[in-house]
Amino acid sequence: MYHPDLIRHPDGCPSLVLNADYTPLSYYPLSVWPWQTAIKAVFLDRVNIVSYYEREVRSPSATLKLPSVIALKQYVKPSAFPAFTRFNVFLRDKFACQYCGSPHDLTFDHVIPRAQGGRTTWENVATACAPCNLKKGGRTPKQAAMPLRIAPIRPTSWQLQEHGRSFPPHYLHETWRDWLYWDIELEA
Repeated sequence: MYHPDLIRHPDGCPSLVLNADYTPLSYYPLSVWPWQTAIKAVFLDRVNIVSYYEREVRSPSATLKLPSVIALKQYVKPSAFPAFTRFNVFLRDKFACQYCGSPHDLTFDHVIPRAQGGRTTWENVATACAPCNLKKGGRTPKQAAMPLRIAPIRPTSWQLQEHGRSFPPHYLHETWRDWLYWDIELEA
């Protein structure tokens, strides 16, 4: 019987990484490791294998089924607050301009412009499409008559993870279904 895992190249067989409590380490980006990293963690006794692919890899002395889901043996406590990065600002703002809602040509905008003493902080940076950012220029939203849809805040890691669940990745293996919470069709 044909099974897609049997012909898939090993590089197409990443392992979903769960924390020791069997929750994903991260939803966005989804916590996955290349098969080589997963196998190394198995041999170093740092993970438990939860599920396998049908795909095997061989060495001169062994044949191993590739793990599709692994769980860390030691719990990794998530940090309360995420790092301030451009990507995390976009994720906080759900990849949409906070002035017009467009998901295209995104940049980040200083709500109070730096020229007016504004700083680069969670509370003063918002996602903006390039046209809105250009239109607003060196003015505040009030001065530009461009109200923000949502005031920028410092998100918690939990909030970013929740936002990340709104953006499922392009690849999800069927063995990952019990560990992830997206209402979409999973690939076989």
